[in-house]
Amino acid sequence: MSAQDSGRPPIVEFRGVTVRFGSVTAIHDVSFAIVDSPNRGEFIIIIGPSGCGKSTVLNLIAGFLRPTQGEILVHGVPVSGPGRDRGMIFQQYSSFPHLTVMDNVLFGLTVNKAEMGLDHAGRVNRAKELIAQVGLSGHEAKYPHQLSGGQQQRVAIARTLAIEPRILLMDEPFSALDEPTRLEMQELLVGIWHRIQPTIFCVTHSVAEAVYLGERLWIFSQAPGQIAYDIRDEIPFSAGIAPLKAQEQPEFKIATAAVTEAFRRVLEE
Repeated sequence: MSAQDSGRPPIVEFRGVTVRFGSVTAIHDVSFAIVDSPNRGEFIIIIGPSGCGKSTVLNLIAGFLRPTQGEILVHGVPVSGPGRDRGMIFQQYSSFPHLTVMDNVLFGLTVNKAEMGLDHAGRVNRAKELIAQVGLSGHEAKYPHQLSGGQQQRVAIARTLAIEPRILLMDEPFSALDEPTRLEMQELLVGIWHRIQPTIFCVTHSVAEAVYLGERLWIFSQAPGQIAYDIRDEIPFSAGIAPLKAQEQPEFKIATAAVTEAFRRVLEE
């Protein structure tokens, strides 16, 4: 079913988007439309060569960057800047260092209290629920410097989800973590996606992580970036399956090999 058939505009749409930084073209003539399905968001993974414009796409959706040419729409409305409907999680830990875990998660709720219609008790309850969902119950009074890297990313996820964004943007969110923590965070993220059902765009450099996390995978071409491959049917279902167990399954190995081969062709072009 298309977005038009459902009566709703695409949740995110790019129309012939090009971005130039001086004489360098980051992405060129990128077009796509993500259907706004009721009670269900897509999980889109973006991989590609360094410098192909992956992070540029996220920054355009977030409203941090404007296109040189073309148009970007969210819910059918041109993007003019950041908004509460889009949340961003970065590679580097981005918690406020002077605030506790609880106060970090409360921050966005307090800033948007009128729009969200929550009184103080409602905001605190919402923060407690999210802190529990990301596995940080008992750490509410700690400051970021008292937490591990994985715990700090859990805070960032909870703080971002607190304001209920319909679109979640993630730029290599787990790349700075050690491997066991990274696997743990991958499983956490897939679980959160299935519970809360936002539309997620996530950039990663890991093919195994891409196949585990996403249900749709874009491989970008060499710069200037375009979507060279849009892979969907080959990606196995991973909810409720630990990453290492998923990686042992034949369908996961087949998908990983197919994505790796497509990526190799992109690099050779």
